[in-house]
Amino acid sequence: MGSVKKKTKNKGTLSRFFRFVLWICFAGILVAVLCGCVYTLYLTKLVEDRFSGRRWSVPSTVYSDSTVLYAGRGIDRGSFIEKLRRLGYRKSEDKRLVRGQWRNRSRSIDVFLHDLEVPWKKRKGFPVKIRIRDGKIAGIAHMKTGDALAVIELEPEEIMQFFGKERERRDLISIKNVPEHLVQAVLAAEDARFFSHLGFDPAGLARAFYTNLKHGEIRQGGSTLTQQLAKNYFLTPERTMRRKINELFISIAIEMKYEKKEILEIYLNEIYLGRKGAVSVNGIGEAADFYFDKKVEELTPAESAVLAGMIKGPNIYTPYGDGIKCRKRRDLVLGIMLKKGWISKKEHKGAVNSPVRPTPYRSYRKKAPYFMDYVASQLNEFYPSAVLSSMGYSIYTTVDTDVQAAAEKALRKGLERLEKQNSALKRRNPEKRLQGAVVVMQPRTGNILAMVGGRDYSVSQFNRALQAKRQPGSCFKPFVAAAALETFKPSDFFSNRKKTYKINGEEWTPKNFGRISGDKLSMRDLLKMSCNIAAVDLASRTGLSKVVSLAEKFRFTTPFREYPSIALGAFEVVPLELAAAYCAFAADGIQPYPLSLKNVVDEKGHSLVRKHVDIDSVISPEKAFLITSMLESVVNTGTARSLSKMGITFPVAGKTGTTNNYRDAWFIGYTPDFLALVWVGFDDGNSIFVTGGSSALPIWADLVKSMPGYISGNGFTIPPGVVKRRICKQSGELASRRRCPETYDEYFLETNRPLSECRVHKSSGFFRRLFNKGRSVFGNDI
Repeated sequence: MGSVKKKTKNKGTLSRFFRFVLWICFAGILVAVLCGCVYTLYLTKLVEDRFSGRRWSVPSTVYSDSTVLYAGRGIDRGSFIEKLRRLGYRKSEDKRLVRGQWRNRSRSIDVFLHDLEVPWKKRKGFPVKIRIRDGKIAGIAHMKTGDALAVIELEPEEIMQFFGKERERRDLISIKNVPEHLVQAVLAAEDARFFSHLGFDPAGLARAFYTNLKHGEIRQGGSTLTQQLAKNYFLTPERTMRRKINELFISIAIEMKYEKKEILEIYLNEIYLGRKGAVSVNGIGEAADFYFDKKVEELTPAESAVLAGMIKGPNIYTPYGDGIKCRKRRDLVLGIMLKKGWISKKEHKGAVNSPVRPTPYRSYRKKAPYFMDYVASQLNEFYPSAVLSSMGYSIYTTVDTDVQAAAEKALRKGLERLEKQNSALKRRNPEKRLQGAVVVMQPRTGNILAMVGGRDYSVSQFNRALQAKRQPGSCFKPFVAAAALETFKPSDFFSNRKKTYKINGEEWTPKNFGRISGDKLSMRDLLKMSCNIAAVDLASRTGLSKVVSLAEKFRFTTPFREYPSIALGAFEVVPLELAAAYCAFAADGIQPYPLSLKNVVDEKGHSLVRKHVDIDSVISPEKAFLITSMLESVVNTGTARSLSKMGITFPVAGKTGTTNNYRDAWFIGYTPDFLALVWVGFDDGNSIFVTGGSSALPIWADLVKSMPGYISGNGFTIPPGVVKRRICKQSGELASRRRCPETYDEYFLETNRPLSECRVHKSSGFFRRLFNKGRSVFGNDI
């Protein structure tokens, strides 16, 4: 009996113990659940805060100017096709032409234009036929309607992005634009049960737990698509159990707050899919462009399977790597899609039999680096770098990528040619090598089409076009002539006899570079032959104060002094400022401010910054034409006459320049359509042993021959207020009929034209004297 009581007592004690343990377990579970709920709610708020704001830092993108095509514009077929490729156009492989494709024909290039959406224009793409004959566009027609088109516009070209520390490229897409087969491919590769689970997949977790337990370490994640998003967006990449638990709770929080399609859209914009040089490719939109040169909506099922298969290991399954691995992974994804019934057997067969054809590899490289530094300095006046690297602005500039590439190539080849011709110019130290700068502008707008600040940006980021201060040499003589035109005429003579001037108590005697015969030269001839002695005489007789006063109107930021040596450019100028000043001669006396930035637009298309053409009238159209006419003589028969042998046969005005001891060499040449400046020299001021005509001029010629779109062949228009007269070369006066042995046509201001007939070869007789007297009274109109 006592034994039974003892057993009953023991059972009661054990029962109470088990109840206590159960209660402790229940309380622990309850606390854990409550803590989990609180933690989940906390994470839900965290997720909501992160996702409700700006989800990604999207770098701002800088674009070139658009390309306008019209009948009569010069065009190089090869360069144009290369431009189409850079803009993402693909060569058509069959007779059918679809959006974004081109086809090369014997007499034309057919292009199905992309949609155009820029601040100044919006239009849908359509197919055009561009007929080409003799290096020019013969006509443009709409391929569907047959209508002739006066003008078409190609979209701007991307030239740079402002990256933050992450250096990620991301082209955000909307789930509405993602084709169903792409969604299915991603689900097949990563999470086939995505639309049925609640953020985590118990079966997948069980498989991962077994694998990890078997190997004693974290080897398999079993992560759902939502868990991958949680890991990539909120957590570090470490493979620990703690991170896995956080990943699970964050996934639940995401699923509680957002719809499946929204989660999928965020995931597709977040995933890492390889590298483009030093920049990572993030998001399916960026990957579609990088690997296949397509928008997501244009991807085929096979291409979608390639991208989906890469998510597991972008560097392993990249189409640029092991083609066999990439194809096997793609076929695996397509097999799952077939098994799930997402594609038919016919679609599956066609997809697995198609080759993997990525677009040619394109590493990210900042184009036009010196120009972009100039643009960036202007943008920093409006926005800090943190804004530019995160807000996804679209920035439109004036640069023409074809002209920019031609300028870079011409300068590089020209400097190498000079070094080959003269070994004394070679330097072992890359930082001390022979340098150069190129600026190309549109004279009437000030648009900078190209800017090259040195031969190699990776070696030296010093922008010689913008930051260097160099003596212009004889390139300043046109400004002296412009000041003189108020008093003198192009036919007036100036002394070529050696003369000594006193400057601050010291004697200075100008010398010519080479032998220039004759005791006197006309204004036209002294510019044509670049005569130093006569140029100083011209400046002195005009008045040094007048020369300085006029030069200051051209907005040079460097100071001028009233010394006779100003006529020879014995002071420093900034190359970009010199190019802008010469624009006035090409544009009827109107000088534009250099323009590089046109528009800044936010992600919604709202214009934030808009730059307009800004101009000043610095000299009269009549004087600008006279300077241009005299500078045409420089090209036709003067120091730049070798241009014709270099293939430049259209009207050009220009001026060579060489400074003392050959430290600087220049050529500035222009037409009504463009102006280009070339400078060559050493940064430390050492001699280059050659003139501007032998160094800068050939670079200018190489550049210009590579920009046919800006060569119209048109000459310069004579403005009202300019008259032409026949002049005696010996006297500089009106030529006497049949008496003056050498004559030429000269232009004059109507208000300052010659009135006297040649007195060297004057005729005799009463009626001739009467005629001359009448002409002196009534002018040349009688």
